[in-house]
Amino acid sequence: MIRGVMIYAGSIIIILWGIAHILPMKSVVRSFGPISRESKRIITMEWIVEGLTLCFIGILVFLITILGGYRNSISVIVYRSSAIMLFIMAILTLLTGARTSIIAIRFCPLVKTAVAVMFYLGTIL
Repeated sequence: MIRGVMIYAGSIIIILWGIAHILPMKSVVRSFGPISRESKRIITMEWIVEGLTLCFIGILVFLITILGGYRNSISVIVYRSSAIMLFIMAILTLLTGARTSIIAIRFCPLVKTAVAVMFYLGTIL
């Protein structure tokens, strides 16, 4: 029971975090001030890609759990792989984005790490 709660909660949290990542994209790009059109496009692309990646991880975990349950070996592989990816993304954000003035980005490593832990604990509890 606790395994399922951890997995479902983690997937919903990371989906919502991905959506929250995408929604303020225009204001984030504007916060960089006067930069070239090309730089704006690159920042926009990267911002959207990160949000979509987070949503994809959450949706994948959610669907695997609904369709296959959380106790089979394929689900465990998906959960642990997703946890590793989120942890890698958390480290990247900690080393780069978390040092910016954008408050939401400072929370990114914490959210990603928390969900990664939830996914991992969902495989061992």
